[in-house]
Amino acid sequence: MATVADHLIEALRISGVRRVYGLPGDSLNGFTDAIRRSGEISWEHVRHEESAAFAAAADAALTGRLAVCAGSCGPGNLHLINGLFDAQRSRVPVLAIAAHIPRTEIGSEYFQETHPQDLFRECSVYRELVSTPEMAPRIVEMAMRAAVEENGVAVVVIPGEIFSQRGSDWRPRPITATRSVIRPDDESLRQAAALLNDASAVTILGGAGVAGAHDKLIRTAGLLNAPVVHALRGKEFIEYDNPFDVGMTGLLGFASGYKAIKEADILLMLGTDFPYQQFYPDHAKVIQVDIRGRHLGRRTPVDLGLVGSVGDTLDALLPLLRQKSDRAHLDRSLRHYRKTRQRLDELAVNDRDRSPIRPEYVAGLTNQLAGDDAVFTVDVGSPVVWAARYLTMNGRRRLIGSFNHGTMACALPLAIGAQTAFRDRQVIALAGDGGLTMLFGELVTLIQNRLPVKVIVFNNSSLNFVELEMKAAGIVNFGTDLVNPDFAAVATAMGIFGRRVEQPADLQPALAEALAHDGPAVVDVVTARQELSIPPAITVEQAKGFSLYAIRTILAGRADELLDLVTTNVARRILD
Repeated sequence: MATVADHLIEALRISGVRRVYGLPGDSLNGFTDAIRRSGEISWEHVRHEESAAFAAAADAALTGRLAVCAGSCGPGNLHLINGLFDAQRSRVPVLAIAAHIPRTEIGSEYFQETHPQDLFRECSVYRELVSTPEMAPRIVEMAMRAAVEENGVAVVVIPGEIFSQRGSDWRPRPITATRSVIRPDDESLRQAAALLNDASAVTILGGAGVAGAHDKLIRTAGLLNAPVVHALRGKEFIEYDNPFDVGMTGLLGFASGYKAIKEADILLMLGTDFPYQQFYPDHAKVIQVDIRGRHLGRRTPVDLGLVGSVGDTLDALLPLLRQKSDRAHLDRSLRHYRKTRQRLDELAVNDRDRSPIRPEYVAGLTNQLAGDDAVFTVDVGSPVVWAARYLTMNGRRRLIGSFNHGTMACALPLAIGAQTAFRDRQVIALAGDGGLTMLFGELVTLIQNRLPVKVIVFNNSSLNFVELEMKAAGIVNFGTDLVNPDFAAVATAMGIFGRRVEQPADLQPALAEALAHDGPAVVDVVTARQELSIPPAITVEQAKGFSLYAIRTILAGRADELLDLVTTNVARRILD
């Protein structure tokens, strides 16, 4: 007779799951043994449960289907929590199997005891304990349904012995996401159309909710003569084949995106929960479209909130819009974007063979050499800045990172999930030196699981973005130095293709060789530590902070650091 674990594996299989990411442990033995016997679902072994959750998040983001990770009792499933927070905040469907201590010991402060239902409460849409075999079918199916319908994390907590008990009454049924048309009512759409038709300067701000609605977005922008600004998570869905694109806004964005929003009299927000209030317009009316009504108005006051998917809402709104003849706002925004884009591109060059290498040059070359359908994963900090500014999306490429949760160490484990789901697709991880070393052991996973991920390391021997935040606050950099190994040499010792690049002239051939290599590769690029990634709008407080930083750095006897900062960011541009 089949066990609870056997039925669980069958429920996953008929629902389209083909992989489970995790690390084995005694309380998971019944589950992993059922995977072994099934022969239809693979066990994707990683070196840290945090990586398992990140990998599942990337899998779900790329496939659009439920992905699964698992952890053993206590510390095992507790390690999942950071990756699950990321999946929850990225709104992708992930089921986490959290094995538990023996049920008769729960509440006794038993060895490795935790309370997973409480621990995962903040990073899930559903979490429940299976106390008996009879409870398993209903709880598992409810969890799967919650994950796929709410695009979030569901956690099923199962004491280890229950996996191996008989589950004769479980007849698994496939659980897949429903398809619905979701849009506002006709009166709300008429109100939106009236506001947009009467406006003289409309700007569109789009986010990840635009996925699947690119053509409708372009038609809307064309009718309204509206520049289109994107948030970071909207980049891959918005910027390609878009004659109205004026770049990104926010801390990592462009001055042109910031300006287009500030000069609008109506801001049309489409599928974005962009969090930074200082980048919203001061006096414009705001129309916000979001599939989650609770998101309306929580970042900036809205004059009209519309609940619906972007695609369905634009389908109904487009027939109500009139073609505008005035292009002044659009043309002004496009001119500003072209100048901004040119200034950024001028930095992504071999700077007369000077070293350390500009990180912009690394990102720019990677963009040129990568495949047309490459998947890029990026660490937070400086790698995400350069990815946001220099990776070009084309409708086939994908860009995945911890853009809402903002956690270090995400690039490599996200790449593991992406490459596992798409074995024949080029996957490139843009890793910071701090982020990579935090989950350094996952390089071994690339070898063990035969994953040809290409890891490009921005090696500036520092927690670079933290240093920038300190400078902006007027604080002397402290505690941010990193003593790094030769990452290429370490990779080579592991059996991974490795190249270290210290001179700009060597960068292109090293990247090309690594990308062409039939297997995993690590390119360790020594980049400029003091390259500033200036946001599009500098506050008085930030300007004051930089001045205080300069004074305090000199008084601390570290004038050489200040000279390096000036040389990197001022002298280079004067010479240019």
